[in-house]
Amino acid sequence: MTTDTSGPAFPCHPGVENSIYDGMTLRDYFASKAMEGLLSAGRDAQYGDGGMGDLARSSYSIADAMLKARKA
Repeated sequence: MTTDTSGPAFPCHPGVENSIYDGMTLRDYFASKAMEGLLSAGRDAQYGDGGMGDLARSSYSIADAMLKARKA
């Protein structure tokens, strides 16, 4: 797993100063979208025997691959 979050998914509007909330990271956003896709595949989706824990890990693995592909 990576520690690269690639910054906020929805950064603040330019000119807004002293924001205390950066929003979710791009990595979290990608993982949430990956999880949506895996869940929408239905019961036949293969995300391991560990249930939701495996689903979450798989989602972040996909997100990490997406972040890596952005840098290529």
